[in-house]
Amino acid sequence: LLAMIIAAATGIIPINFAAAIAAVLMIITKIINPKDAQNAVAWDVLLLIAASFGIAKAISNSGLADAVGNGLISGLSVMGETGILIGIFILTSTFTLLITNNAAAAIVFPIALSIVQTMHLKPEAIMLTLVLAASTCFASPIGYQTNLMVYSAGNYRFKDFFKVGAVMNVFVGITVIIVIKLFVL
Repeated sequence: LLAMIIAAATGIIPINFAAAIAAVLMIITKIINPKDAQNAVAWDVLLLIAASFGIAKAISNSGLADAVGNGLISGLSVMGETGILIGIFILTSTFTLLITNNAAAAIVFPIALSIVQTMHLKPEAIMLTLVLAASTCFASPIGYQTNLMVYSAGNYRFKDFFKVGAVMNVFVGITVIIVIKLFVL
């Protein structure tokens, strides 16, 4: 583990390669047995993320990204760049209620890219909004793995997440938009 961290931190090898080597070495040295290693992988989450990249490509290739992007532009462009940022934030944050944050970011990315190309906005502003919105999965236990962990361990209900998380999503959304408007646009 220490060798993996040092190799990745110093840039000797990429982190994903260092992690793969460490995983293989842990199995070879019997620190973990192959069955436990296989059980440690969240295959359903991995499959969902992989499928989301395929869906994102389909959204882009089919023209749906342009259609949704144009819809956001026509509906929110009266508010200027701020309206577009709000639209991207709400769309991405809404997806995190239903799917993982990585999947939400992958699906909204082609839509955001279409908006950037159509409106000639700073890509940094739109993509930063997208990334931060994908990380605001407070209102649902589905959006992030740690939410699912505390959901079952703490005997929470879905509405418990929504009651507190919706307020947090709004607060973070407002903060993100203000900071991006002040420092990026």
